[in-house]
Amino acid sequence: MYPNPLKKKIQAGKLVLGTALPTHDIRIAAEIAYGSTADFIWIDQEHSPFGPRDMEMIPIVLRQQGIAPMVRVPWNDPTHIKKAFDAGASAVMVPQIGNVEEAKRAIEYARYPPLGNRGISPTWPALAGEDFVNVINTANEETVLILQMESQEHYDQVDDILALDGFEVLLVGPMDLSASLGVMTDMQNPKVQNIMQEMPKRAEGSGKIIGTTLGDPEEIRQKVDWGYKFLNLGSPLGFGIGFVNDRFVEYREQSGN
Repeated sequence: MYPNPLKKKIQAGKLVLGTALPTHDIRIAAEIAYGSTADFIWIDQEHSPFGPRDMEMIPIVLRQQGIAPMVRVPWNDPTHIKKAFDAGASAVMVPQIGNVEEAKRAIEYARYPPLGNRGISPTWPALAGEDFVNVINTANEETVLILQMESQEHYDQVDDILALDGFEVLLVGPMDLSASLGVMTDMQNPKVQNIMQEMPKRAEGSGKIIGTTLGDPEEIRQKVDWGYKFLNLGSPLGFGIGFVNDRFVEYREQSGN
């Protein structure tokens, strides 16, 4: 269970794949995780009503299955980032990173000294039966920090951000990027797609990988061809509802109504 292999996969240049947990329910998390080949499961706290308390043992359940719990926090704030890691997150994603200074702050909040200034007292090792001191001493080597690029401002400074030490993944958020570019919700607009296609090239030689999140499996294939190495494929709930609705259409057509 510890250390989680996510960071080593990233460092080895392997394709890293995950999907999103639709709710903070430990039973659903366990069902999704059991037998899954996902590298990570996305636990969202930016666009959902949930917070650290709602996670309870979910990160530990995922770790037990060899899956990295990846928590997207609500904002670039030391309290949110610290609580996510202390609850057992292997990876934390910070949204709305707009410039170099904001990226530096996220790194400071996510790393223990000497790389950062995160407060030290994780709660999850005792619950998981892991060695408290060992987890602390190896946390900087085990945990993953993901910064989201969601604006023209970030893109204009992307080379300087990629040059920073202390994070592993730059994840493009296509929806907010579309808004920043004046084409809100049109994620297939050339303004958005041109930047997305350029990003893996910009990251070459930086030691960072580029990621994104999409709901279309075919577009995921396209992004793999473009050089994306960290990809979230929708959520099992979304794909399950789509499958059921498609079957309803087929059965109604079959019955003639």
